Amino acid sequence: MREVLFVAISQSGKSPDLLAATQNARAGGARTIALCNTPDSPLMQAVDVPIPLHAGPEKSVAATKSYIASLSCLVQLVANWAQDFGLSAELARLPGQLARAWKCDWSAGVEALTPAHNLYVVARGFGLGIAQEAALKLKETCGLHAEAFSSAEIKHGPMALVREGFPVLMLTQDDETRAGIEALAAEFAARGATVLLSGARARGATTLPTVTAHPVLEPILAIQSFYAMANNLSLARGLDPDRPPHLHKVTETV
Repeated sequence: MREVLFVAISQSGKSPDLLAATQNARAGGARTIALCNTPDSPLMQAVDVPIPLHAGPEKSVAATKSYIASLSCLVQLVANWAQDFGLSAELARLPGQLARAWKCDWSAGVEALTPAHNLYVVARGFGLGIAQEAALKLKETCGLHAEAFSSAEIKHGPMALVREGFPVLMLTQDDETRAGIEALAAEFAARGATVLLSGARARGATTLPTVTAHPVLEPILAIQSFYAMANNLSLARGLDPDRPPHLHKVTETV
């Protein structure tokens, strides 16, 4: 693994599988970096370059602020590596934008998803990662069977389930992927699906308000707005979003 950059990302820095992979990479000659929210964790001690996220203690089992801090740190890494000074300048505006994103009213999503049992979360490009994160949080905190798909991948079979009343949360950003998401949202709405659309508008879909920013940063802002909705949705479904059943703060897999 000489001349390989190995980046490990963790909230706790204690998961045995992540530690083993990082230690093996370093032993193989990789340059290792850790983005971690626990400065004194074993992971931070196992790498060449430890980078603390400074998100503060995660008080709930389902990590949120450390996830956003990880994304912003990755954007900073890419912007500096690529010498994209425009993106670096936009990143400096992110804290204020996050504060506004938290106040976006996604109560329509709470109303639509409170009685739900299953749903899809759909995105593409930069937004696909947050679609996966949203689906995970809906499972953890809301007890919903949520699956994340790329707007291209969903056409290979899964879209057959999207029919009358089926809920779909769709996330997009202002780049070349938006038009395809809007077209798919309109198609799903025409079938009678309950479509919640962030970052765009489409006939028959319920628009969830978002904060406009650089396309690389808009997914980070969308997940911030989503977290507020997920918290309220969990409470509306009679659950405790901070203490999901059967989960622990440190995930131990071998």
